[in-house]
Amino acid sequence: MKIGIIGAGFIGRAVAQLALAAGHEVMLSNSRGPQSMSSVLSGIRGVQVGTAQEAAQFGESVLLAIPFEHYRSVPAQWLEGKTVMDANNYYPNRDGHIPVLDRFETTTSRLVAEHLSQSKVVKVFNAILAPDLTQDARTRGAPDRRALPVAADDPAAKAQVIALLDEIGFDAVDAGGLDESWRFERAKPAYCIPLDKEGLKAALAAAERQVELPARW
Repeated sequence: MKIGIIGAGFIGRAVAQLALAAGHEVMLSNSRGPQSMSSVLSGIRGVQVGTAQEAAQFGESVLLAIPFEHYRSVPAQWLEGKTVMDANNYYPNRDGHIPVLDRFETTTSRLVAEHLSQSKVVKVFNAILAPDLTQDARTRGAPDRRALPVAADDPAAKAQVIALLDEIGFDAVDAGGLDESWRFERAKPAYCIPLDKEGLKAALAAAERQVELPARW
């Protein structure tokens, strides 16, 4: 599969490394353009670099891994018909306050899906730290294999992403549709905590809509 990545930060680069190791083709992009990514080319063997538009066009599936405040900067037409893996998180101190999120009326991925209305949005890769992506990947059947949560409204897109997770070293737990993706957003029990499938299911079930855990969690 060809995977385009919009956002060459820590998450984008970690996913690129894992996807390349699993045999996929990957193009990374950032807001400054490919001329700014010489260190990426030298540091990630086999990766391609391009503009954000080129990465969007390149990928059969596209990872969106940029600060949440900028999600509308990605033109929706670039991603029409594509599976979009949404790794974004809402941090009010960074992104500015978004009232509908502060009032728990919607989810970050629902807002992304409303913007990318012709795409199949899958919430994934937001609830794991970038170093853990490369450190915690395990072969299928490993007793200490970590599970990651996935949410989407489109069953086929969700299945595609779950298969990708398996290929790059992780189990998956289906967390429902995008309206349920709050269960693994920032400050919830499943957020960035290493868990196996059963532990992750319990953490998702324990989440309370209007309760945010302290940062030390």
